[in-house]
Amino acid sequence: MYFCTLLHKYENLDMIPDIRIEDFNYVLPDDRIAKYPLQQRDESKMLCYKNGVPVEYSFKDISGLLPEGSLMVFNDTKVVPARLHFQRTSGAHIEIFCLEPVTPEEYVTMFSVTDCCRWKCIVGNVKRWKNDTLNLYNPSSDPVISDMGLKADLIERNGETSIVEFTWKNGAPFSKVLEICGSVPIPPYLNRDTEEIDIERYQTLYARFRGSVAAPTAGLHFTESVLDSIRARNIDTETVCLHVGAGTFLPVKSSLVSEHTMHREPFVVTLSFIEKLLSRQGKLIAVGTTSVRTLESLYYIGIKCIENGCPSDVGQWEPYKNEYSYTTEESLSALAGYMRDKGMSEIQLGTSIIIVPGYQFKLVDILVTNFHQPQSTLLLLISAFVKGNWKVIYDYALKNSFRFLSYGDSSILFRD
Repeated sequence: MYFCTLLHKYENLDMIPDIRIEDFNYVLPDDRIAKYPLQQRDESKMLCYKNGVPVEYSFKDISGLLPEGSLMVFNDTKVVPARLHFQRTSGAHIEIFCLEPVTPEEYVTMFSVTDCCRWKCIVGNVKRWKNDTLNLYNPSSDPVISDMGLKADLIERNGETSIVEFTWKNGAPFSKVLEICGSVPIPPYLNRDTEEIDIERYQTLYARFRGSVAAPTAGLHFTESVLDSIRARNIDTETVCLHVGAGTFLPVKSSLVSEHTMHREPFVVTLSFIEKLLSRQGKLIAVGTTSVRTLESLYYIGIKCIENGCPSDVGQWEPYKNEYSYTTEESLSALAGYMRDKGMSEIQLGTSIIIVPGYQFKLVDILVTNFHQPQSTLLLLISAFVKGNWKVIYDYALKNSFRFLSYGDSSILFRD
């Protein structure tokens, strides 16, 4: 991985959008939140928004709506069973939600360690944790879980998150520890415990690389038959990998969006993928907001290569604090050139980019996505994509019995 220190002075601070989050609120009845997935992934409804008009389809119809010769991009991250339940000797229960690795820092290395590791976590009931060592909660005395001997120690508290050290004794890699001891971290708004169905259905069919604590839910609708029908229309498919963090669940608590702190998420893209972006002729279709954030971040990473000679993470407000005259081709070419010069087949970076109304899209033409929570950064992204017409889409969905949020129905949005 190649990084450099980027020191950049922003001169146009007044270009940060002054947006009130209350303007992105709507009434979402509880019975419109899909608590469980449908029996078949591709049986969901799909709202198509094009030329300002919403129309209802079945998700199975999606291939017929896509322009031939397009490039469709999926996020192939894989959700890890990152929720763990421990118990103090006093009997108090402590829930630990693993967010991102600390020691070792790399995901691949983290999941292969065999005795000890540290994670940044959200800890439930953290005030009741008095720095004693916790044992994994094992009410059924499962011998496999007992053999793990998984323990947790609180190393450091940092506001809403904590650094937790995990130790275990049977020599299994940490990926196996989570598989046996953890549970799938379904969204908190489902208001239920993780069940057997979530193990399969809160995961895309094409998930490959472990690291997410939330699913890229736009991809949950795709089946092999749908993917086959898409490829049959001469639509190329590619993948990026952005590990989705728990920040995707966090509401915007400040009244002004400019006061909201966006979470960083790590991603990986390959040189061959960037070269394909440069050579493509058709439309670029992003499956999910995580794919959008990855793709749009590439433009600003390329600018860093042009202006500073090396790539680095994308900050939250970078797209708004400067007006760049570089074309997308110039930016991506600079990034590809840097990778070739360094002999890199892939690049690993992070993005904190926030996409809000006023954002100028550089790459993505069409977006496949679910219906998002009121007053969320995801709804802000949707509004930016459809030039502020999100209410037309959401009013139609509410009036026509669409199901909302992670296990809900889908939409395909065409940018003007």
